[in-house]
Amino acid sequence: MNKPPSKNADIKELSFERALKELETIVSRLERGDVELEESITIYERGEALREHCDRLLKQAEARVEKLTVGNGVPRGIEPLDPE
Repeated sequence: MNKPPSKNADIKELSFERALKELETIVSRLERGDVELEESITIYERGEALREHCDRLLKQAEARVEKLTVGNGVPRGIEPLDPE
């Protein structure tokens, strides 16, 4: 049986920055407490989907950075972007 399209299917097309901005807006609205119960549940669910999307994009970026961590043609392993 085919799975119906998710109501948050558009999220996978968002850039990290746009998804994070929308997530921040949702958190702000929920923290203010001026959202009715049903809407708060709906936007909370969207917020969770946005958080998962942002997490996935961050992990992909981290993997790309790890691949770039090479010295003299020999992998040196994983290093932080901003070593202190």
